Amino acid sequence: MMKYVVRLTRAERRSLEALTAKGRTQAYRIKHAHILLKADADGPGWLDGQIAEAIGVHVNTVRNVRQRFVEDGLEAALGRKKQEQPSRERILDGEKEARLIALGCSSPPKGRARWTLHLLADKLVELRIVDHISHETVRQALKKTS
Repeated sequence: MMKYVVRLTRAERRSLEALTAKGRTQAYRIKHAHILLKADADGPGWLDGQIAEAIGVHVNTVRNVRQRFVEDGLEAALGRKKQEQPSRERILDGEKEARLIALGCSSPPKGRARWTLHLLADKLVELRIVDHISHETVRQALKKTS
């Protein structure tokens, strides 16, 4: 297992100390700043287990913050890890979204004054544009395009 050694410059240390002293940002950013300050090899140089116990996070969090700092820099270490791919695939891609909009702009079914979100969702499934879709997904897609 590779050990990531954190070495803060004076400017980085001052910046992190100011961030933790103010406490005017997201809690995870403050925790990550504390982790980096404790892990600084030219400063306290605490071990991951000591840092995790003192700050109240898992040892893996300490390791991941160290790794992001060494590989990607200070801002990446203070932030959260970006997802490499979404948790779920999108139901509506560009083409399907365009068909939804076209459907919404067309005349509503007989006996209806306008399209509802439920009617649009049901029609998308009926036309086999999608296998399944909720009215909320339809709402979000239409809201995005206003």
